[in-house]
Amino acid sequence: MEVLLLGIYSFFVWLIFFKFKWLPWNTATQVTVAMIPIIGLTVLILTLNVVAPSSADVRVYKYTIPIVSQVKGRVIEVPVEEGNRLVKRGDVLFRIDPTPYQLEVNTLEAQLANATASQRELEESQKGAKAKIDETRGAIVQATSRTREVSAKLDLALKRVAQYRELAATGAGNKFDLERTEADVKELEGQLAAARSSEVQARAAEGQAMASERQIQQKLGARVKGEYAQIAQVRAQLENAKWQLDQTTTISPCDCYVINLQLRAGAFVAGIPFNAVMTLVEADGQVVAFYNQNELYKVEPGNEAELAFETIPGRVIKGKVDSIIWAQGLGQLPASGTIPMTGVVATPPGRFAVKFDIADRDKTQFLAAGAAGHAAIYTDHAHAIHIIRKVIIRVGSYLNYLILKLH
Repeated sequence: MEVLLLGIYSFFVWLIFFKFKWLPWNTATQVTVAMIPIIGLTVLILTLNVVAPSSADVRVYKYTIPIVSQVKGRVIEVPVEEGNRLVKRGDVLFRIDPTPYQLEVNTLEAQLANATASQRELEESQKGAKAKIDETRGAIVQATSRTREVSAKLDLALKRVAQYRELAATGAGNKFDLERTEADVKELEGQLAAARSSEVQARAAEGQAMASERQIQQKLGARVKGEYAQIAQVRAQLENAKWQLDQTTTISPCDCYVINLQLRAGAFVAGIPFNAVMTLVEADGQVVAFYNQNELYKVEPGNEAELAFETIPGRVIKGKVDSIIWAQGLGQLPASGTIPMTGVVATPPGRFAVKFDIADRDKTQFLAAGAAGHAAIYTDHAHAIHIIRKVIIRVGSYLNYLILKLH
């Protein structure tokens, strides 16, 4: 751009001093003609570096995702291909033979059915035990009532025996009535013994019923979220088996490109965290440019930006400043027992990164991970001279067509 401006300036000098000879070509005019481009270009470039700073260090960063199988097994299908072929989120990356995992699911489903049936049988037994407890308690109440009834009759009979004895002793009573009453007492004593025995038997039956109910309750076990522990355990194992079955099909977690694809059908994957079988590179990525520290004091988020990448000659990518990353390694003091060293020579100031948002019109443009180029930021100051930076960017983008090597 500077050469172009000098060429235009030289053309006007030729017109004024040599073609039309409007001004004399003497020492004064020669000095003036020489000083004007030096001063003008210096001021222009210094101003341009402030209001439209540029960077020759633009990089495209993309996160990579190592793909590791969650389960082990024999690979039966790898439907993706390596290279510049976009894999959508949810696309199948590879499949593992699901047979052993399906068999495990079938086994646990049968165990769950058996556990559920056993659970229902125990619940019915528990209901029967509770009914038996209620029955024995009823028998206890009946036996207790019978004991009280017989005891009352026996007390009455004993009183009558005492009365008849007094009457018989004075000669006023009948000996037969005394004997009959004494016989009634013996009969009632037998009935009382039988009633007490029935009460003891009823209480023993109650204890047996309660012990049976407790035993069934122990078999049922504790509850987990409203479900008995045995069934909850089998259900959890079944859910885990179903999850492992689902993991036999590995899907893409993002819109990515597949690289380092060494996996083939027939290979065995071990499900080890550090044993990646392929690598995915995200489709979008981040575009970052590095600027000197004194170039950014007028740059703000939202400023217009243009980028020219060597991988896309002749194309200018539009964008905006997303943010300035106000941090770099020279400003970090890691925790340690060592005193920071300044070094023999002063460390040059580090540059700061500026992150860009690519415009919608260029989002579909393929930006390779690691692509480099140039960038320019147009601040909200001195819009009139932004055109110079835009011309420089576009000339540079066309120069990317040149491959300057001799072999």
